[in-house]
Amino acid sequence: MKNSLLACLALLFSCFVSAQNISSKDVPNIVKSTFLKSYPNQTDVKWEKEKGNYEANFKTGSTERAVLLDTNGNILETEEEISVKKLPAKALAYIEKNYKHKKIKEAAQITDSHGTITFEAQVSSIDLIFDKQGACIKSIAD
Repeated sequence: MKNSLLACLALLFSCFVSAQNISSKDVPNIVKSTFLKSYPNQTDVKWEKEKGNYEANFKTGSTERAVLLDTNGNILETEEEISVKKLPAKALAYIEKNYKHKKIKEAAQITDSHGTITFEAQVSSIDLIFDKQGACIKSIAD
């Protein structure tokens, strides 16, 4: 009974965990190789496993960046930290209207493998995703 309860709790907890920090040695060589070809000389990389994919987090100068790769080493998307002021005006207006008195914690520009650009704004514990024009596409609870 005790083991069943622990197994159920572990399963329930795993459903709420979206990303898991992992060691570089646990990242497939093809994934690390593709990353280093695209971003040579990166030495301080933090890896996460996210929904079966691998995310490399690193800094270029003072700018935080992330690259999401699949298990075959294909780059799925890149993310670059941006100033809140660089979010589309329509996105800023949406946040002002729908999240009054809430501060934008971080902002990022995301480019997928097809070159489509979206923007992310973290407000409280919610990630808001906007298209290039600033229309809200979705919200994701952290």
